[in-house]
Amino acid sequence: MVRVAVALVNGLTPGESRGRAVAPPGDLAVTATETLRSAYPGHREVAAEEARELVEIAGRLRVVFEAVARDDMDTAALQVNAVLHDTRARPMLERHDGEPWHLHFHGPGGTMAGDWGASCATALAVVLGGEFADRLGVCTAPHCDRVYVDVSRNGTRRFCSTACQNRVKTAAFRARGRVG
Repeated sequence: MVRVAVALVNGLTPGESRGRAVAPPGDLAVTATETLRSAYPGHREVAAEEARELVEIAGRLRVVFEAVARDDMDTAALQVNAVLHDTRARPMLERHDGEPWHLHFHGPGGTMAGDWGASCATALAVVLGGEFADRLGVCTAPHCDRVYVDVSRNGTRRFCSTACQNRVKTAAFRARGRVG
C-alpha cells in the first residue's frame, strides 16, 4: 500500500519531476485511473468526482513524505492520524473478485478515494510506527520533488528514480571537469 501512496502523490500532485514542471493533470479521471493501474493493473476507471477526491488525498499524503524528509516525525504522524480519522480507517477482512480473505483498512460506506486514503494512511502509519520511518523521502535532485520509499538494503536512497540519480551524478562529474 505504501507504493500506492507513492504513486498517488507522484501522479496527482503538482511540482517538479526530473527537472520538469508537473502541472495538475488535464483530465484528472484519466490520470487517476492510470495512477491506480500502475499499482493495480485491473483497477476500474475512476470517475471525475472520485479523481478530485483522490487529488485531495494525494496532497494530504504528500505532507507525510515532506515531513519525514525534514525529520519532522511529529507532523508526519499527526497528518497520518488525521487521514486515518477522516477516512474512518479500520481493519477488516474481505474477500472479493475470487481472491482469498485479505485485509482492508476502510470502513463501510466509504468512497473509493476515501478507501484508498484509509489504506495508504494505514500503511504509512505502520512504516512511521516502526523501525523504517526514515525510509520515506522526497527526491533530493535539483528540480524534483517526487516522493519515494527506500527499500534498499542499506537505506541510503536519496532519489525518486535512477534518472534523477544519474542527472545529479552527471552534473557533479561535469562540474569536477570544469574545475580541473
